[in-house]
Amino acid sequence: MTQYLLLGGGFAFAATIQPGPLQAFLLARVATTGWRRTLPACFSPLLSDGPIALVVLLLLGRLSATMQQLLRMAGGVLLLYLAWGALQQWRRPSAPGAGSPAPRTLLQAALVNVLNPNPYLGWALVLGPSVVTAWHQHPAHAVALVAAFYGTMVVMLALFIALVGTARLLSPQGLHALVAASVFILAALGAYLLISGVGHLALPSAPTRPPPT
Repeated sequence: MTQYLLLGGGFAFAATIQPGPLQAFLLARVATTGWRRTLPACFSPLLSDGPIALVVLLLLGRLSATMQQLLRMAGGVLLLYLAWGALQQWRRPSAPGAGSPAPRTLLQAALVNVLNPNPYLGWALVLGPSVVTAWHQHPAHAVALVAAFYGTMVVMLALFIALVGTARLLSPQGLHALVAASVFILAALGAYLLISGVGHLALPSAPTRPPPT
């Protein structure tokens, strides 16, 4: 189970500190209404990702075990690509889009995330195949992975909002260090998914239990 806790928590940490539409939204929201009123927006992924996860898991459940592992390996490639992008950001740091407009409610924050392609890619290529693999081993492993991912994401978003709202933004050195950490985590997770995918494909095929519906 430990590997799934690390996978979920590590992916959430790396995904949260990468500049994106949700982070830009939070910056703009804090600038207009303050961090206390913005804090509930840290729960927006819990609202937006449910339908995405359900559709992805239903589709993955119809795929063969080989296709699921190929998707898992594709997720590893995606994470390595994201690590490369984070490395470029680390070399040329810049502030995430501070000029974005500020939606007003938690539901609007969830809508921002629904329209963001990252959750779809994350669930289709990283979380989805990993959840299916974990479920085949034991349902508790799949629950632990999802709980670690969203628990870490909510905590990281709350910390991000608090740091921005107290007008003590991370120093350039601190932000630089966080980006460097995300490079390492993304690269490590990408390599893990690739290696484990190859390992599963190399094993003799065995009947698997279907994922939850």
